[in-house]
Amino acid sequence: MRKLTIEGKTIQDNGGCYVIAEIGHNHMGDLDIAKEMFKVAGECGADAVKLQKRDNRSLYTEAAYNKPYENPNSYGKTYGEHREFLEFGWHEYAELKAYADELGLAMFSTAFDFSSADFLARMDIPAFKIASGDLKNIPLLTHIARFGKPMILSTGGGTMEDVRRAYDAIMPINSQLCILQCTSGYPAAFDELNLRVITTYRERFPDNVIGLSSHDNGIAMAVAAYMLGARVVEKHFTLNHTWKGTDHAFSLEPIGFKKMVRDLKRVRAAMGDGVKRVYDSEVDPMVKMGKKIVAARDLPEGHAIQMEDLAIKCPGDGLPPYEIDKVIGRVTLKPLAADDDLSFEVLNGTQHRKEAAS
Repeated sequence: MRKLTIEGKTIQDNGGCYVIAEIGHNHMGDLDIAKEMFKVAGECGADAVKLQKRDNRSLYTEAAYNKPYENPNSYGKTYGEHREFLEFGWHEYAELKAYADELGLAMFSTAFDFSSADFLARMDIPAFKIASGDLKNIPLLTHIARFGKPMILSTGGGTMEDVRRAYDAIMPINSQLCILQCTSGYPAAFDELNLRVITTYRERFPDNVIGLSSHDNGIAMAVAAYMLGARVVEKHFTLNHTWKGTDHAFSLEPIGFKKMVRDLKRVRAAMGDGVKRVYDSEVDPMVKMGKKIVAARDLPEGHAIQMEDLAIKCPGDGLPPYEIDKVIGRVTLKPLAADDDLSFEVLNGTQHRKEAAS
């Protein structure tokens, strides 16, 4: 049975959806904003909050690091300055992890490079996220796998061959692997989400929890993913769409995030157990809307019932219409007025036509 446990919360097919609020760098490099985002995400029902960790000097080429990056979303004159401004160090991570513990949230991060992975391992985070851009980075995947912590792997921009290669590299070292369908558009177009890949992943990887990293605008696709078998949903989160940064525009604000969590809980409850039954709440409405067999006109005692003697009317508190063939041919034991209920108690126990035939 597919199962993954993160800080005491077990994720499995017969359970609810594990919801990750992707904070990323939407905190804009401000520790207090990050803490506020943690608090609000928890209030919205998130199970976990996720950051991103980069060792920018070792991650980017010198040309990429020093590339001019002057635009409305920039926090520096170069891309390196921009990334460094947004990066949290040991002090911030320690404070945020303690705060997440206080809130009852799991806090983990995406490791974009070896140094960041080692940093997060020393921080003893409960799980590692792997970005879609590292789906083909087998050296990093196996390095992280050796930490023995749950791994959540996004698969945007990859083929099934890429996913299988990553799976084959990780699983012999660490079987605690969750695989997320992802489309790496920001935002992703609805006709490119390809949610049926969730079904494909469940078939190809029967021992692994499957989920969705959703970059679309909206909340409905998370519910659709759950119905297809996704048990982890990762969604970008912000406190304000208008804040400075590239990710805020397609991130969910608190009201949307809260509704998504609400709907994921509702759909789990709504799925039920597959046994068709009548609920107590249905009894009164079905009496009001249902039908019964009644006399279509006044009928004398001893009258052999014909189809034209019967009517089907509301409410449904009498003999149901599916019994009509058992009524035709029987004889009334007392007079009946129009709209009186037909019942086997007011009819004789044999069908008149059968008696005549014998």
